Amino acid sequence: MTVSQLALESIVAHSDFWRHLARSVAAIVIYAVIGLGLMVLGFFAIDLTTVGKLRQLVRDEKPNASFITAAGLFSMALIVVTAIYSTLSGDIWGGIVTTVVYGVVGVAAQVVAVRFLEIATGVETNVTLLRDDFDFDSLIVAGAHLGIGLIVAISIL
Repeated sequence: MTVSQLALESIVAHSDFWRHLARSVAAIVIYAVIGLGLMVLGFFAIDLTTVGKLRQLVRDEKPNASFITAAGLFSMALIVVTAIYSTLSGDIWGGIVTTVVYGVVGVAAQVVAVRFLEIATGVETNVTLLRDDFDFDSLIVAGAHLGIGLIVAISIL
């Protein structure tokens, strides 16, 4: 028997290995569901604050709607990942509650802040979303989403 086989048998035979593995797998599943839920919540929050149905605009292949949606989802993912990361050293249930709270507050902060930045920059997002050609104003809205996402994510740490 090789040294690596002996080491593997020793790890697998140890009861803490299985407990740790089961806890880690459960955490992956739980955090994936929470993350998905928060991203869906973020999408609907963005949808509620824009003209028309954002989902339909994306389906209709409106380039600006797709670009802004992608930036919004990515920034929400930054918030969720940071919320999860900030709670990994503690107990899993506390981490779950904290992740949900940070995520919901992050969604609200992102939607409100992006709307204020649109007013400050003079971008008419509702017009931009409906266009059939790429509008450089969508870069400003996407940048606002990413910037606020980063700010919220760092504030969690």
